[in-house]
Amino acid sequence: MLNSKVETERRNPHSDRIDTLSTMEILRVINDEDKKVAYAVEKELGNIARAVDAIHAKMASGGRLFYAGAGTSGRIGILDASECTPTFNTPPSLVQGVIAGGSGAVFTAVEGAEDDEDGCRRQLEERGFTTGDVLVGIAASGSTPFVLGGLRYAKALGAVTVALACNEGSAICEVADIAITPVVGPEIITGSTRMKAGTAEKMVLNMISTSVMVKLGKVYGNLMVDMQVSNRKLAGRACRIVSFSTGCSEEDAKKVLDDSDGEVKTAIVMLKKNTSKEAARMLLAKNDGIIARALGG
Repeated sequence: MLNSKVETERRNPHSDRIDTLSTMEILRVINDEDKKVAYAVEKELGNIARAVDAIHAKMASGGRLFYAGAGTSGRIGILDASECTPTFNTPPSLVQGVIAGGSGAVFTAVEGAEDDEDGCRRQLEERGFTTGDVLVGIAASGSTPFVLGGLRYAKALGAVTVALACNEGSAICEVADIAITPVVGPEIITGSTRMKAGTAEKMVLNMISTSVMVKLGKVYGNLMVDMQVSNRKLAGRACRIVSFSTGCSEEDAKKVLDDSDGEVKTAIVMLKKNTSKEAARMLLAKNDGIIARALGG
């Protein structure tokens, strides 16, 4: 393994004496290596853009986004998927994560689950995966059988497939329609891909989901206008967003939010167009939920 041709399994010469270093020295080594992650992701922006555009096109036509991975990769996919609902007010079914070993593997490692090449297919079938959906297969090594099997199944259906791996020329990248390969180099602790590779995966998935949601009209300017107002903190944030977007006081923003059943986008259009809740909702519906279009901008 120490002389592996797989980049994520190679030994890192910059941390080969990490067990002899002081606390601050250990942290500096880790931090120096982490700095390389963003640059590795930057090199893949073209491929990430291709994935975003493909996913947006499918979602605009009623499709869904699925992430599939094992271990760290699976957990990162589930994390990104689960945060779309509270952040962008999407139905939980719109972005989903599947992990080798099932939901229990989110908290406890399920030995051998990643080697089950049919496991991903079974989970996708249970969730009614169709040709109108998109599958993003995530594997730091790029060779995880669970992910590979899922991508092959999705591709056989005719669905769009995306591979995210931290090694070039990997098996999942050869199968997928679009390959994203941020090569972050050997890990601080040899083979511990929860570190740099995991960070790169999270950055890429954040980019994908956020960019798609922006294109779907979930953001106005850089404001989170399609969020769920589910607690006191978010209620305050909603008031500030409406106030900032329209120039009204936070007190007036709260009143209009109450009138709009807590719908931030509706409240903004009501104030900007000086119209009723029903008329604001109709304007948004006619313009695919995009505030700028509803306002004529």
